[in-house]
Amino acid sequence: MAIDRTLDAGRRPIGLALLAALLFGVTTPAAKALLRETDPWLLAGLLYLGSGIGLGVARLAMRAVGRPPREAPLRRADVPWLAGAIACGGGIGPGLLMLGLAGGSASQASLLLNLEGVLTALLAWLVFREHVDSRIAMGMGLITLGAVVLAWRPGTGFVQDRSALFVAAACLAWAVDNNLTRRVSGGDAGLIATLKGLVAGSVNLLIAVAGGAPWPSPRAAIVSAVVGLFGYGLSLVLFVRALRELGAARTGAYFSTAPFLGTALAIIALGEPVGGGLVVGGLLMGAGVWLHLGERHAHAHAHEPLAHEHRHAHDAHHDHTHEPGAPAGEPHSHWHVHPAGDHTHRHYPDLHHGHPH
Repeated sequence: MAIDRTLDAGRRPIGLALLAALLFGVTTPAAKALLRETDPWLLAGLLYLGSGIGLGVARLAMRAVGRPPREAPLRRADVPWLAGAIACGGGIGPGLLMLGLAGGSASQASLLLNLEGVLTALLAWLVFREHVDSRIAMGMGLITLGAVVLAWRPGTGFVQDRSALFVAAACLAWAVDNNLTRRVSGGDAGLIATLKGLVAGSVNLLIAVAGGAPWPSPRAAIVSAVVGLFGYGLSLVLFVRALRELGAARTGAYFSTAPFLGTALAIIALGEPVGGGLVVGGLLMGAGVWLHLGERHAHAHAHEPLAHEHRHAHDAHHDHTHEPGAPAGEPHSHWHVHPAGDHTHRHYPDLHHGHPH
């Protein structure tokens, strides 16, 4: 018998997205401090390698004690999407952010990173046809206005320095990454994050070495790897799991809370100044995120027949019988079929709700 977990299912992925944001938010001021003795491209490589190696070791340890991940395997059709996500989010994005941090303040960069959520939602809406309602659109508008305020300087107009452009370009790279990762989010989130960390870390490290970047101290290298494990690795695992249940636009919106923590830490830990533009821009962005957090979406909708595999528990959308040999316990992962049907409940554009409006 199916169990209706609609409300719990709605809260859980939001919590995952917010926790992912918390972990990533710490990374920006930490990276700014590490840049004092580490080349930007080299630091990007160390951060991602730390996440890939750390997650890989954790996965091997879990298997060694008889606790393999209960996730769906990645399939051949997932490779192009995952390769594109790794190239944009693991190779291009981190390098651009490190270049932006090297020439600008960590607090301003942290707030400008809110553009990632806006660009993620725009791509999800315009390119991937994910539903975005008026509340989400208004929130994106306020976040964008906050970014404009941050870029404005009295008497000189908009800031055109390269550091701000680098951060904005990094946001675009991660927005593409988020939407491509959404296409494979039903697969093993830990494996996705591990592969991205290993590949992206190796590529960025090779770029840095080829450019003659000096190696940091062993302490700085170890700290970079640990920061990467939590801020990039574990954060990405949580982000992917939220993606499969919330969709790219909404997960990006909740993840937009990350820069506020990064800004606060930059001001407290690095002693960066608090200007009027920073306050007004932060308030506008906060209002935009508040609109996203308050969204409620429910209507009558029809489900087409669907067959796929992903991690799930038995709820209103997974009322199926198991073949002999199917994994026991919940949540679990196996190939299953969804029959056609229609009903009404609160939902997001997850793996089962890609319907038009």
